[in-house]
Amino acid sequence: MTEQPVPKRGRPGHDQAAVLRAAIDLFNRKGYDATSIGDVAEELGVTKSAVYHHVPSKQHLLSEALDEALGELEAAVDSAARADGSAYDRLRGLVRRSVEVLVDHQPAVTLLLRVHGNSDTEKAALERRRRIDTRLAALVGRAAEEGALRADLDPDLVSRLLFGMVNSLVEWYRPSGPVDVEQLADAVTAIAFDGLRG
Repeated sequence: MTEQPVPKRGRPGHDQAAVLRAAIDLFNRKGYDATSIGDVAEELGVTKSAVYHHVPSKQHLLSEALDEALGELEAAVDSAARADGSAYDRLRGLVRRSVEVLVDHQPAVTLLLRVHGNSDTEKAALERRRRIDTRLAALVGRAAEEGALRADLDPDLVSRLLFGMVNSLVEWYRPSGPVDVEQLADAVTAIAFDGLRG
């Protein structure tokens, strides 16, 4: 007699990652406040109870989404801080890695960039972003002290301009388009550090 397979727990076809992806897509399209768990369920073609099987609340989904984006950015900054080499080389590598993170996690990063601090979850995310910004500006300052960057520009301003360019990619870049992530990272890094002069 052959043993019958034991049915797996959970809902067929959807897991926590699928619920999160659907929620992020809806948050970006409709806005967090205008999206309900019922909307997420409808997007997935399941009942609300099926969504609640995987996640406890809409707030939890927002927290997970923001953590996805921030965790990757924090890891990139940590890696740059630990790396060998000049501050300039580490900053250049960090700009490149930031482009890759944005492309790999574009929906979550898009959501992060739209956060305004309307809840404790959003306020915590904004505080993490501020800490990242402070570390980026410090790296810009060290590169300027080395003489690799212009010293007549405020490091906070340079950092905001650099990463503002990276962040703007969420508005127009599509991974399915004619430019792949490597070409994109090359172009952003070249423009940021080498300029446009021929």
